[in-house]
Amino acid sequence: MKTEMKAPGEKAVLLFLFVAILGQAIIVNSVPYDYSASFECLAEPLKPHYGGGILVNPEFNHMLSGWASFGYANVEHKVSKSGNKYAVAVNRSVPHHSISQKVQLQKDRLYSVSAWLQVNKGSAEVRALVKTAVGFVPVGSVVAKESCWSMLKGGFTVNISGPGELYFETNNSTAEMWVDNVSLQPFAQDEWRSHHNESINQVRKKRVNVTAVDSNGKPIAGAKFSVDPIRPGFPFGTAINQAILTNPDYQRWFASRFTVTTFENEMKWYSTEYTPGHEDYYAADAMLAFAKQHGIRVRGHNVFWDDQNTQMSWVTYLAKPQFEQAVQKRLKSVVNRYKGQVIHWDVVNENVHFNFFETRLSPDASTKIFQKVNNIDPNVILFMNDYNTLEQPGDWNAMPDRYLQKFHQIKAGNPNAKMGIGLEAHFDVPNIPYMRSVLDKMATAGVPIWLTEVDVAGTNPNQAHYLEQILREAYSHPAVEGIVMWASWTPTGCYRMCLTNNQFQNFPVGNSVDSLIQEWKTHALGTTGVDGSLQANLAYGEYSVTVTHPSTNSSSVHKISVGADSHPVHKLQIQH
Repeated sequence: MKTEMKAPGEKAVLLFLFVAILGQAIIVNSVPYDYSASFECLAEPLKPHYGGGILVNPEFNHMLSGWASFGYANVEHKVSKSGNKYAVAVNRSVPHHSISQKVQLQKDRLYSVSAWLQVNKGSAEVRALVKTAVGFVPVGSVVAKESCWSMLKGGFTVNISGPGELYFETNNSTAEMWVDNVSLQPFAQDEWRSHHNESINQVRKKRVNVTAVDSNGKPIAGAKFSVDPIRPGFPFGTAINQAILTNPDYQRWFASRFTVTTFENEMKWYSTEYTPGHEDYYAADAMLAFAKQHGIRVRGHNVFWDDQNTQMSWVTYLAKPQFEQAVQKRLKSVVNRYKGQVIHWDVVNENVHFNFFETRLSPDASTKIFQKVNNIDPNVILFMNDYNTLEQPGDWNAMPDRYLQKFHQIKAGNPNAKMGIGLEAHFDVPNIPYMRSVLDKMATAGVPIWLTEVDVAGTNPNQAHYLEQILREAYSHPAVEGIVMWASWTPTGCYRMCLTNNQFQNFPVGNSVDSLIQEWKTHALGTTGVDGSLQANLAYGEYSVTVTHPSTNSSSVHKISVGADSHPVHKLQIQH
C-alpha cells in the first residue's frame, strides 16, 4: 500500500513535525503536560505535579529548606496526625505575609504552577504571585477552606529573565495560611507546541481505514483514493448581527467559513421587548432562518442578563409581583419560540459577576430560572456564561473556584439538566499557561466547555498573533468542545475585534482565523495495496471520498463521517 497524506502547508507541517521530533530527542528534560486538577477539598493533598518541578523541597519533607518568610509572617513546619508535612504562615497582619521560594526565571518559558492550600478558620481566597525585578505577576487563585486542602492551579510567563520569587497572599490577613505540595514547572516553546499536537491527535482526530471493494466484497488493489473534507466536526464560528440579513457579501464570507454562531444582541430581552408588551422577533427569526439555510448551528444568547445596567428602564421600575410576571413571560416567550432550534441557552448571563435577578427575586433565582428553562427545552444544553475566568487571574469575582461554586449550586438544583460552561474570553494580552490551567480546573465539572465570545482588544498591535495563540490553546485542550468568536461585523465597526474590512477583505486577524481553519482540515491521497485499504489520520468531520478503479479508471464518490464514536473501518464499493 502506498499512501500520501496532504494538508494545507504540507511542507511546513512536515518540517515542523521533524523539528519537533528532533527537539524531543535532544531536550533531556522534555516533560508531558499534566492536565489533572481538583475542585474538591481533600483531607490530604495530592502529590505535587512534576515532583515539584524546579522547586526545592516542594513537599516540605526537609523542614523549611529552600523556603523563606515573605513579608513579616512567621513560618512554621508542621506534621499532621497522618504524617503529612506542610508549612504554616502565622502571625500575619497583611494579605501578602506568607511563605515564598526564590527561583531563576526565563522569558521564553511557559510556567505551570500548582499548590495545595488551607486556612485555619472559615474560608478565604488565596492567590499565588511571582515577584520579579520589574513587578508582580498574578499566577492563579483558589478558595482555601478550613480542615481540608484545596488545589490552586495557575500559570504565567515573564517579560525578562532573572530572579523571581513565588509567594501566596490571601484576602483574610489574620488567618493562618497552610501550604503544601507546591510545583513550578517550566516548559520550552517547542514542548508546549508538542502538547498541542499530542492532544489534537488524541481528541480531534481518528485513524481511519478506508477499503475499496468490488460488488462481491473483494478488496481492490491499486485503487486510487482522494479523501477531502466537507464539513469540520469541531464547532468553530463567530457572532453575527442583523447586518448580515441585507448584505450578500457578508453572508458569503461568513457561511463559507463557520459552522456555529451566536446572535450578538437580537435574542436578548432588550431587543425583543424594548417596550413592555410589544414583542418583536423579526430580526432573530430571520437570522435563524439564514443559519438553518447554511447548516450553521446557533447558540441561544441569552434568556436573561444578570447585569443591572442591561435592563430596560420599565423592567427596573416594576414592583416585585409585576417583575415576576414579566420574567415568566419573557422566559416562556423566548424559550418556547426557539425550543429545539438552538443548541445551547446562555440562561442567566454573567451571574458570577452580577446579581440583578438574585436581588429582585431571591438568592437562588438563577437556579430557579435554569429549572424553568430546562422544563420547557429539556434536550438543549444550558450554559452559565461569564468573563474574566479565563482571561484575568486577578479578578477575584471570576476566579475558577467562584465560577465552579455557582455552577455546582445551580447543578444541584437541576440534577437532570444538561449543563455547560461558557467562558467569554475577552482578552487583552493572553496569559496562555494560565488559560490552560483554568481549562484544566473547569474540566473537573465534567460538562461541555465552550469559549463563547473570543476576542482580543483591537488596540493591541499583536492582536492577530494573540488570537492565534488563544485559538490554538482552546482547540487543542481536551475539555473544549467549541469556540465562538465575538467579531460580528457592521458597516460602522465591531465590538472589539473585526476580522474584515467593509469589502470583506481580511485584516491580519482574519487571515489568522482562515489559516487555522485550513490547518485544522485534513486530506488524504493514496493508492491501495493488496488488501485494498488506505489508512489516514483524519480530523473529526464529514468527508467526500473519491475512489478510482485501477483498470477502468471509473470513479465513485462516497461520504463518510469521522468522529469519536464512529467506526474506524469504511468499506466502499466501486464498480469494475
